Amino acid sequence: MVKLTLTDRFLAAAQHALEAISGHSTASRPYPPRLAPTPPEIVLSEAERREAIGLMRVDHVGEVCAQALYEAQALGARDGTVRGAFERASREEVDHLAWTQTRLQELGGRPSALNPLWYAGAFTIGLVASRLGDRISLGFMAETERQVEEHLLGHLERLPPQDHASRAILASMKEDERGHAQAAAAMGGVELPAPARWAMRLAARAMTGTAYYL
Repeated sequence: MVKLTLTDRFLAAAQHALEAISGHSTASRPYPPRLAPTPPEIVLSEAERREAIGLMRVDHVGEVCAQALYEAQALGARDGTVRGAFERASREEVDHLAWTQTRLQELGGRPSALNPLWYAGAFTIGLVASRLGDRISLGFMAETERQVEEHLLGHLERLPPQDHASRAILASMKEDERGHAQAAAAMGGVELPAPARWAMRLAARAMTGTAYYL
């Protein structure tokens, strides 16, 4: 097995960033709406379609940020096992990225115009988290995924009831996020202090409020 140098990992991370931002990510798992029979899709009204596009754009931005976070945290991880956990999570999040991109296209929407900015910001946060040590970095991952799961539950409540395809995607994503949070905690991730959790919620709120429109 070839051992990658830090330079190799940075180059791989740069390529990964280009794929995430350009929309050329490819899922390794089937597209959730095709996994099981769903009720016939009812044509959405224009207002419902706009709502679904806005929510899916926010979810797509979340997956762009997840790619950046986990790439950065993997780069900064001290322990090889911890690095592998971030890399596995990143690969699973690629599926989410591809699924939300596909659904946006089906709805006639577009990704956020600010994706390069979101990626850069999340990558910086991931590097900072990794420099605080593996246990804190894992704790950051666990808290991030718990908040994402809550966020997805909120989107499932807001989506038009007849938008079965979007619902199938978010339901599959929610289960993966829960698994990532549990895995990070099981590996020794520490619970973040309340101010850090609140700051994460405020930052997420600002991002989602902007990405819904832009």
